[in-house]
Amino acid sequence: MQMANDKVQLFEDQPIRTAWVEEEEEWYFSIVDVVGVLSESKNPTSYWRKLKQRLKEEGNETVTNCHALKMTAQDGKKRLTDVANTEQLLRLIQSIPSKKAEPFKLWLAQVGRDRIEEVIDPELTIERALETYAKKVIRENG
Repeated sequence: MQMANDKVQLFEDQPIRTAWVEEEEEWYFSIVDVVGVLSESKNPTSYWRKLKQRLKEEGNETVTNCHALKMTAQDGKKRLTDVANTEQLLRLIQSIPSKKAEPFKLWLAQVGRDRIEEVIDPELTIERALETYAKKVIRENG
């Protein structure tokens, strides 16, 4: 699988690494980022590792079909990261008890809608990138 567009999107001011895979015309989301937001775990990587193991033991196909893509890590380096497409992510969300599950599902729908709008009007891509950058600067500088 080839990654075409690796970028950070915000859910409730929390970064979620995403990648648009052009040849599949599909979004992929960093599972660890999503797990971190939904579980509010201090160590989302460990939480995901345990959840993945439990789901595999249950015979969950979603986990078996997850891919890894190179995404930009916090240190700025590209690292292989477990990712899920929207359908896989919706199934994983059901396995994480969280009050944020429903708002996150709505956010996922918005991400998909935004991409369709950007294909129709590429100028929206630039506007959204500037908006995301401004939010990030404000968050970092208080």
